[in-house]
Amino acid sequence: MNTKLISGNQLKVLAAVFMVVDHIGLMFFPTMIIFRCIGRLSMPIFAFMISEGARYTKNKVRYFLSVFILAAICQTVYFFADGGSLYMSILVTFSISIILIYMLNNFKKSLLSKSATATQKAVSGAVLISGVTLTYILNKALAIDYGFIGCIMPAIVSIFDFKDMDAPKWLARLDCIPLRVLCLGVAIVIMAIIKGATFVWCALLAVPLLLLYSEKRGKWKMKYFFYLFYPLHLVALEGIYILTKII
Repeated sequence: MNTKLISGNQLKVLAAVFMVVDHIGLMFFPTMIIFRCIGRLSMPIFAFMISEGARYTKNKVRYFLSVFILAAICQTVYFFADGGSLYMSILVTFSISIILIYMLNNFKKSLLSKSATATQKAVSGAVLISGVTLTYILNKALAIDYGFIGCIMPAIVSIFDFKDMDAPKWLARLDCIPLRVLCLGVAIVIMAIIKGATFVWCALLAVPLLLLYSEKRGKWKMKYFFYLFYPLHLVALEGIYILTKII
């Protein structure tokens, strides 16, 4: 029986729906916790798919820039629309995540490479440690959506990603969806403990959905839809919110 039923695009659509529910609850029904509980499923799914995007992209620079440039545009709009707010959106979080994944993968490649020198391995390890440290410092200096754990969550998912690496067979066998989803689950537990909010534990409900992931993008061509959906749905909800206040 085939249990791999959900494509990457379908998972992203589900995550988008969960995100809208979360933001509707936050803006219009702040006392109804059920909206926030449903919304908790969104971030882990997107975090997992960021890891998958970094895994399969043919152009690493373009993949990073597509997220980072949209993040920069959104932050500029937020700054002027929200009275100079410096709160960093989830797009900033995932921009940092992509860089950390690249650093992690570079470190793994150097460790597994037979031609890499000890110096090259040490340098790649130092770069990774520096990246994680800088991410922690940035989260202390700035309010970044989902904080430090949110930034490193996609990188945690990527720990057992050995695609296009010279990994021995026993290690390559660890590169599988169940283990990557398990890593995500561990990150969610850490996030729930750090946040201290009961409804954050609802994010674990994303785990069974991700275990159904087919590792296929799907037939729908929705690349730019997902890049634009985040800012556009916020604009739409903000417009509705303003109208309700006027009426």
